Amino acid sequence: MKHAQKDRAVGLRMPRSRGAVSGLLLVILGAWGALIPFVGPHFNFAYTPDRDWAWTPARGWLEVFPGVATVVGGLLLIGSRNRAAAMFGGWLAVLGGAWFVVGGQIAPMLRIGAVGDPIASTDRKRALLEVSYFSGLGTLIVFLGGVVLARLAVRLARDVEPFAAEEPLDSEQSPVPVGSVPAAEPYSDASSSNVSPDAFTTPRGEYLASSEVEPRSSKGFRRKGAAAAAGSPNAAHLRWPHPQQ
Repeated sequence: MKHAQKDRAVGLRMPRSRGAVSGLLLVILGAWGALIPFVGPHFNFAYTPDRDWAWTPARGWLEVFPGVATVVGGLLLIGSRNRAAAMFGGWLAVLGGAWFVVGGQIAPMLRIGAVGDPIASTDRKRALLEVSYFSGLGTLIVFLGGVVLARLAVRLARDVEPFAAEEPLDSEQSPVPVGSVPAAEPYSDASSSNVSPDAFTTPRGEYLASSEVEPRSSKGFRRKGAAAAAGSPNAAHLRWPHPQQ
């Protein structure tokens, strides 16, 4: 059980630099989305009402709320070394970016109110306001959040804890160098230890030729068998054909 808990803790650990850059970009984009509706009128780049720091419920729900969610998600990615907390920050940023894109279409059903009309005299500036405030900003946040989640879902080689060093050898034992092969001991037999090195040996072929071996024949075997049978009390039954009683 202890080993399982240790492996789980090691699996959730990650270097802080894994989501630092993406988290910083998400903080910048989230701050832009939350502050631009209040600062934009000063540069003639805003939606109605065109007053600096003018608060409306629609701005709070459709711009400030997703911007703050994105900023919080980016900060979690920057400062977290835990994989679960970092993934929570990534999902928070993704949801904030998605709300930038679809919030304006869902707002009438939720009775949040309208964000206002773009202050623009040309279609080009109207499209630029839409992309900078909502659709383009939200798409970029979702893209960065997806990249962060993909990186957090993969464990790299540097995330794996190396094996612990082995215990040191005793003073009596000498370490064997890597790649070396131990020397083979010479073969010794107990039966051959008593043999003199000057003993004369005869080749096997000459030994068989010089030895007199009595050949066995089938006839001799039969004679010996018949003689042994004649001396037995049941010799009459061993003869063929059997004598009729």
